Amino acid sequence: MFHSFKPTLQRMVSRPSGVLGLSLTVAYILLSLLAPWLAPYDPTAQQADLIQQAPSWIHLMGTDSLGRDMFSRVLYGGRLALVVTACAAAIAVLWGGFVGILLGVLGGKTDEISMRLVDAFLSIPWLLFLLLVASVTQGGAWTVVPILGFFYGVAVIRVSRAATLQVVSRDFITAAKARGERLSTLIWHEVLPNVADILLVEGAMRWSWMLLAFSSLSFLGFGATPPTPDWGLMIANERGFISITPWAVVYPCIALSGLIIGINLLADALGKALGVDRAKEQVTR
Repeated sequence: MFHSFKPTLQRMVSRPSGVLGLSLTVAYILLSLLAPWLAPYDPTAQQADLIQQAPSWIHLMGTDSLGRDMFSRVLYGGRLALVVTACAAAIAVLWGGFVGILLGVLGGKTDEISMRLVDAFLSIPWLLFLLLVASVTQGGAWTVVPILGFFYGVAVIRVSRAATLQVVSRDFITAAKARGERLSTLIWHEVLPNVADILLVEGAMRWSWMLLAFSSLSFLGFGATPPTPDWGLMIANERGFISITPWAVVYPCIALSGLIIGINLLADALGKALGVDRAKEQVTR
């Protein structure tokens, strides 16, 4: 069953890493939400007379190669990535978690054959395959959502199935089967409440990995499209001027790294608070 929110939060913030992870994640979300009020300039406004200006009191992080204010662009840079990857992570956990639970409950040949297919798919270099699919679909931020949701959902199947196999061997599941409970009842009322914590932690972990994947796609031209302020796209656009305006590359890199570190620490603290062994989950993958 899901643990109550307050005790879980108290256990999370009882560790320094949990406090740091929660603080970073919440801070990034708030900054993204408040960007329209905090940003001093329009993040897409180009000013020819302000091209590649060094950081100053007027432009705290300088300007880029098109004269756009870097501070405003960095503030806006996480908005699209956070929304896109959160949606993709939810899709991955929902469909991957359901399929994993179903296979774990059914067992037999269906489970065995399906898991061999999952193993075969996971052996494919995911980034190359992801780029191939993104290029065929012409990319775009919202086109990437189902692609990321599908790719990362396959890995969730293994974690969900492993957790389900531990549950189905318990006496209350045997008793439910003896009572003749339907498959849907068995899944929703007996198995899901006992693996929900694991799926929640898995979703947080996948979220951080998807942020890096989405930024990589944006960097390669298959995620966010110009002139959208996105960290991955900003790094790609300014990398050719790194020797002239290093701040235009360094600040988006720092922003992206800070968010990924924050969510990773949050996921780790959440796992410990809920009693989920992440090291054991790694083995099941």
